[in-house]
Amino acid sequence: MHQSNIAQLKKTVAPYEVTDTKSSIRQLLNTVIPLLLLWYGTYLSLNVSYWLTILLAIVTGGFVVRTFIIFHDCCHQSFFKSRAANDIVGTILGVVTLCPYEQWKNSHAIHHATSSNLDKRGVGDIWIMTVDEYVSAPLWRRIAYRLYRNPLIMFGLGPIFVFGIQYRFNRKGARRKERLANYLTNVLLVGLYALLIWAMGWEAFVLVQGPIVFVSGLLGIWLFYVQHQFEESYFENEEEWSYVKAAVEGSSYYKLPRVLQWITGNIGFHHVHHLSPRVPNYNLEKAHDATPPLQKATTITLRTSLESLRFHLWDEHNKRFVSFKGIKRVSGKEAAAAADSGSKRLPAWQGK
Repeated sequence: MHQSNIAQLKKTVAPYEVTDTKSSIRQLLNTVIPLLLLWYGTYLSLNVSYWLTILLAIVTGGFVVRTFIIFHDCCHQSFFKSRAANDIVGTILGVVTLCPYEQWKNSHAIHHATSSNLDKRGVGDIWIMTVDEYVSAPLWRRIAYRLYRNPLIMFGLGPIFVFGIQYRFNRKGARRKERLANYLTNVLLVGLYALLIWAMGWEAFVLVQGPIVFVSGLLGIWLFYVQHQFEESYFENEEEWSYVKAAVEGSSYYKLPRVLQWITGNIGFHHVHHLSPRVPNYNLEKAHDATPPLQKATTITLRTSLESLRFHLWDEHNKRFVSFKGIKRVSGKEAAAAADSGSKRLPAWQGK
């Protein structure tokens, strides 16, 4: 992308980076109040049928996801004009969503700064291996990666591990402010859960909160996963990497039905968010509609997004995701290309 086009793109999006306090407060109210009412309704439904409880837990989990989007905006300092307001609300909503505010804010900032950069993977992102890396890796690492990429593990055990265990501990190398904030989140979380267990009993608490946490965690991981894992995504090494290309070409536009778009806080406009994290979630669609180049981003739907489950490895040579089964097809193409060029050197994985 030409430098002048990049400048024009940023100029077009800039007006939508402005925070509207009334819109933020309105969104906070129409998210948190229904969440609390739904949570209480889910608890009351235990006296009717647990199938009803599960149904209400799914809806409540959706509102936890919407609450997370507000938390997410606070992490980017885009929800309120005041840094203190973002930090306070973000910390409180971090307890609701089981996400430590400072830790998540810092790791997510790294994710934005390194998204689609093959040389800077590993913080705040989904584990991605290239075809070459996978085939040259020892057996134990290939098995670990296959297990990690298994949908039952990623979306079954993943929510439990990430939100229940991983976020309860400090990151390696975390600074004092982040560590203390994480301790505060854990203390508030224990206090809140202890109060609820005292008021309703541990069995009722588990039956209500368990499915809500699982559903919201599953949806959160899915949204994060699917918007970077489409076939012709964008990944480059440091010397070729571009922040704008990573945003526009490496993040998708997840076109959801209106109800789901509302519940997910417009995060489907992920390409806009990655281009400009300071755009509040309620302005993402406006920025998308006002910027023709952003409308060219890869669009995925509920149906086509399911295809991402078969994308396991990034093929650096053909610039696309492939499945584990696709390795053989990739190696065949590389071997043919090598033969045509008179080279005797085979791709790394074919020589193994």
